[in-house]
Amino acid sequence: MPGTLTLTVLLPEPHAEQRRILESQHKRIMVRAGRRAGKTVTAVIKAVKAFLAGQRVLYATPTAEQLEKFWYEAVLALQAPIQAGVFTKNETLRAITRAGTENRLRAKTAWNADTLRGDYADLLILDEFQLMKEDAWQLVGAPMLLDNNGAAMLIYTPPSLFARSASRAHDPQHAAKMFRAGQAAGTWECHTFSSHVNPHISSAALQEITQYMTPTAYRQEIMAEDLDTVPGALWTAQLLEQTRVSSTPALARRVVGVDPPGGATECGIVVAGRGLDGQYYIVADHSLRASPDKWALAVLDADADTIVAEHNYGGDMVAATISQAAQSRGRLVRYKDVVATRGKMVRAEPVAALFEQGRCHIVGSMPQLEQELTMWVPGESHSPNRLDALVWAVTELLTVGSGIRVEGQPEMLTMRGVRWPTSHSRSRR
Repeated sequence: MPGTLTLTVLLPEPHAEQRRILESQHKRIMVRAGRRAGKTVTAVIKAVKAFLAGQRVLYATPTAEQLEKFWYEAVLALQAPIQAGVFTKNETLRAITRAGTENRLRAKTAWNADTLRGDYADLLILDEFQLMKEDAWQLVGAPMLLDNNGAAMLIYTPPSLFARSASRAHDPQHAAKMFRAGQAAGTWECHTFSSHVNPHISSAALQEITQYMTPTAYRQEIMAEDLDTVPGALWTAQLLEQTRVSSTPALARRVVGVDPPGGATECGIVVAGRGLDGQYYIVADHSLRASPDKWALAVLDADADTIVAEHNYGGDMVAATISQAAQSRGRLVRYKDVVATRGKMVRAEPVAALFEQGRCHIVGSMPQLEQELTMWVPGESHSPNRLDALVWAVTELLTVGSGIRVEGQPEMLTMRGVRWPTSHSRSRR
């Protein structure tokens, strides 16, 4: 009719799996999909359609890369009505609004409940949910939908050891556990699809992101499989559950194993003890990503009778750093400098065997350590830091043999520094 302004909204053409999700009327949707499978594009289409229907939409993701991708696609889709003044775009807030209404589409970064606070929504989309802390949904996400009985879509990729370092979650498997529970109870409509279903990416692009992946990481991050059991892993989730205990008896010894960080990785700090009952107990996991002075203090705070640290990574720096931390606390500590003379699998196997024999137990729950134990396959990748620290600690409790050469006797790191033995010969890997 005369005077009517026609504006075009440009949305990508969804593939079959995306269409199933977009056509769903369920209030609670979880999406488990592989890398480059089209998760964020799904979020864009759903968000834009909800916004055009007059809803208040909030999209949140912990990574800046995903945020920029979503925002670019959303602005591109709504470019014509924005330019015509129908909607207002705020680049600072990454928000698109309709003047005089609560109708709004906003994108923001959020790692946890605190970074998600201060808003409400008719539709909440949490992308890369596996990287967020659990409280993002539990404490803030769900309550912000109460006012208008809003809808939610949680999107995640099964986390492998390849990508776990970016996670802020206490339990790296929290998204997978929520997916399984929601699917079983019927409270969430659960969708899953691999990277291969996306017809809009080239095989070369898919090859590019998979060429450095282990077979396990490929199954998780490309095929979108939540793995309870990884073929070839020395530990299984079932084994850890069967041997788990809630407390320890009196401990005859308490050792902290330290696997120094290589580059920007975590420092593995795991405490193990041998009980008066002859059993072995994994008491605590204090691993963290921090500066040397901070992780050295964490080692001291582990309160063990002996510190065992690998020399291969970090060399004399490890002992010197721990010594400086001991000096700042006015303490003397018993320290062993150990060097691996045999492969990681050979060192880890006797410790895994203790679990299989029912003689070694994790005390309570240590999700990040447990994920490393159950996801590491010898020969696929370097063993992660928490696992290595556990192996060093338990091996010290077992014997000073097992492929480890100890430089002399344990020495005291004094407040004046380190007193090294006269011999410095070490066997390398």
